[in-house]
Amino acid sequence: MIQNPKNIAIIGSGLVGSLLAIYLKKLGHTITVFDRRPDIRNITFSGRSINLAMSNRGWKALREVGIEDEVRNLAIPLDKRAMHVIGKPLYFQKYGKEGEAIWSISRGVLNKRMIDLAEGAGVTFRFEEKVWDVSLPEAKLYTGQSEKSEWKEYDYDIIFGCDGAFSRVRHKMQRRSRFDYSQDFIDVGYKELSIPPNPDGSHKLDKHSFHIWPRGNFMLIAMPNLDGSFTCTLFLPFEGEVSFERLKTEADAKAFFETYFPNVMQVIDDLLVDFFKNPTSAMVTMKCYPWTYWNKVALVGDSAHAVVPFYGQGMNAGFEDIYVLNQLIHAYGDDWERIFQEYQKERKPNADAIAELSYRNFVEMSSKTADPRFLLQKKIEKRFAAKHPEKWIPVYSRVTFSDRPYAEALAAGDTQERIMREVLKMPDIERKWDSEEVERKILSLL
Repeated sequence: MIQNPKNIAIIGSGLVGSLLAIYLKKLGHTITVFDRRPDIRNITFSGRSINLAMSNRGWKALREVGIEDEVRNLAIPLDKRAMHVIGKPLYFQKYGKEGEAIWSISRGVLNKRMIDLAEGAGVTFRFEEKVWDVSLPEAKLYTGQSEKSEWKEYDYDIIFGCDGAFSRVRHKMQRRSRFDYSQDFIDVGYKELSIPPNPDGSHKLDKHSFHIWPRGNFMLIAMPNLDGSFTCTLFLPFEGEVSFERLKTEADAKAFFETYFPNVMQVIDDLLVDFFKNPTSAMVTMKCYPWTYWNKVALVGDSAHAVVPFYGQGMNAGFEDIYVLNQLIHAYGDDWERIFQEYQKERKPNADAIAELSYRNFVEMSSKTADPRFLLQKKIEKRFAAKHPEKWIPVYSRVTFSDRPYAEALAAGDTQERIMREVLKMPDIERKWDSEEVERKILSLL
């Protein structure tokens, strides 16, 4: 026995809450998961989802509790980006080395399976029971139908807040002295659209690619589902010349898609229906500290570190939180105060790093991926990395195909960017990009 059994509450039945429940249940604890929403296994999804991109960190966390294979059956490997640039034929950019891929998976499908797995392990779920208040020193929580209704009181040994970017648990922690908190909304919103399958159930676009239509300060992406459909996400400014606020009628939306995404009009049958039916959602980066209160309460996943979705690392980072927590539990046994202190100390710098990387990747995906100078830089980097794999690991690979700290990837990326700025200043670089002279230059700057 690693730990004495505790009575633990988890607030939030999303991906992070349900995986944490599986981990803690396997350690012998009694687990109750509260969620204000209905059981998503009984409802259709709300049109607010961006497909998930499972990568190394996520798989590692699932492998640790023996559910990796179960989840892999729900996912499709994507080994490249498919670039839909106006005025150019479709072209592809490989993500990593041979065999390296991110995996597209529907958030709804995965969340339903994770709840099933947690329930199968003996976790209790209390859906449609909203937590209104939390007593941090006593690990008590209070639920009820409304803020004014009679509340139920529950006593626990430990409470985990896995209730997302607008966490009720964190809201309570924010009222304490010396609690740092910031939220930063970007001026770009998103809307979910979909591409249905062909009549025979096959995909209308290449199903092993992450499809991107980069258009400067906005873009469309598409990720495949097992049923032959694609989940698409339109990222567009809320206000401005080309923005959500300008697309008020079907005629406005149709003209917008015909102008900027002409080849999409041919494959999105219900595009305009989706456009006006599905909500326009905002994206936020949220940072806070501390993430824990003594040995009683801890924040995990988005409730501690929400990031914008442009690196596909939100879920992976949350799953990595759980993996690290589990390692610390095995190291420190029943010393929950030590576990929580070490957890936040290790994870906070990495959470800040992936927040920065995620924002930068939006700029890269929407505008730079179609920029000739950027593409030249990537060609030079790829050639150098192939010849000197021990000296140059691309930032994307460090984040997506390794489990080294995010903070390390950010620092290495900044160094590489400084080197490439010098290399691109070399005279006639477009012609001699693959020469030994360029290789020597990079080696001298490393």
